[in-house]
Amino acid sequence: MDIIDRRSNPHGKNLENRRRALGRARDAVQKAVREAVASGKLREAGQGNAVSIPADALHEPGFHRVFSTGERHIVLSGNHQFSRGDRLRRPPSGGGSGGGGSGQASDEGGGEDSYRFLLSRDEFLDLFFGDLELPDLVKREIAATETTAPSRAGLSNDGSPSQLDMGRTMRYSMARRIGLGRPKPAELEEIEARIAELEETRPLSDGDAEELETLRARRGAIRQRMNRIPWVDPVDLRYRRFAPTPKPSTRAVMFCIMDVSGSMTERMKDLAKQFFLLLHVFLEKRYKTLDVVFIRHAETAEEVDEETFFTDPRTGGTVVSTALAEMLKVQRARYPVQQWNIYVAQASDGDNSPSDTPRTAELLESEVLPLVQYYAYIEVMGSGAVIRGDTDLWRVYREISERQTHLAIRQVSDRKEIFPVFRELFARRTTEQAGRA
Repeated sequence: MDIIDRRSNPHGKNLENRRRALGRARDAVQKAVREAVASGKLREAGQGNAVSIPADALHEPGFHRVFSTGERHIVLSGNHQFSRGDRLRRPPSGGGSGGGGSGQASDEGGGEDSYRFLLSRDEFLDLFFGDLELPDLVKREIAATETTAPSRAGLSNDGSPSQLDMGRTMRYSMARRIGLGRPKPAELEEIEARIAELEETRPLSDGDAEELETLRARRGAIRQRMNRIPWVDPVDLRYRRFAPTPKPSTRAVMFCIMDVSGSMTERMKDLAKQFFLLLHVFLEKRYKTLDVVFIRHAETAEEVDEETFFTDPRTGGTVVSTALAEMLKVQRARYPVQQWNIYVAQASDGDNSPSDTPRTAELLESEVLPLVQYYAYIEVMGSGAVIRGDTDLWRVYREISERQTHLAIRQVSDRKEIFPVFRELFARRTTEQAGRA
């Protein structure tokens, strides 16, 4: 039994039709976002883009009558050429007055062959990460606004007692008391001492009695004035004020290392690009200044620009240690450890010269890992059903990762498998935060 939803809406379509239409629109925009990322540059990813989709991507499917076959009865009234029963000759293909198939340009009418969407940074990242099947927690973490920390922002007249600035409060109190002429406590003590001395004198002379009365009146006036002008008034209070400001951010550099030997296919390079892009967006959220260094290698390594890194063809053998040596050379020349946080992302198909693997392991563990905050390695594999064992490079990296916790390794053959590297990264942060708490 079929259930048909005949509930109408202002547009005369049911809710299911609208849901499918929105789904088609989102799929089209998502496809355009993926193409924009694939054709764009790493430094431009996640900044928000204007994407275009073809107009027919949003057209709703419908049923149309096909007139190429079948029998039809048509009555043509008001003409002088045909009568009932006459047979009409079908016009040749493209001979009608419609706009399609004539092969001639038309200067009438107008149309739109594409729609243009201007996406914000959050919308762009949401569409891109949705394709990679990132959990919502990680989406919010990456797309969240920058963190802030309280910092001194002057003084205020109200606040928490724990934030009272005693030094400034007393300075304001002293200035107010001097300005209003508040008697000094020492003056009152002198008067009271003189009054006590005169009260003990017996008998009092007329002069002493007059002085005693004068002093008593003076003491009363001083006390009254001191009560009217308190030692500390609420107007004197000064509290330290704190305002949320962005946390001071340090500088970071991201080294992208990729094997570009003949065994690396274009599909493998595309997987590597998505991996590099995710790490770039993640680091960009944590650091205001982020440099990206591209190092490609076959039997030798070199620093190149991004376009050459992803598109320039190169063939040859594979010597991974040359890339690590080049990375160390660039780091020592431009990015001192005391001033930069260093991240390394490496992508390879796992092939390496057998004689070079020990040298690679030595460089990685003894020289590279002590310098970096995080080292992520993915081994990209082909999409075929060929089953192969672990490569020498993978075995060496796996052994090192068991000793070095900031080395994460993964094998990926599809876009969906890129995320586990980042899941491990977030898990490590959560554990460290729990330990500090």
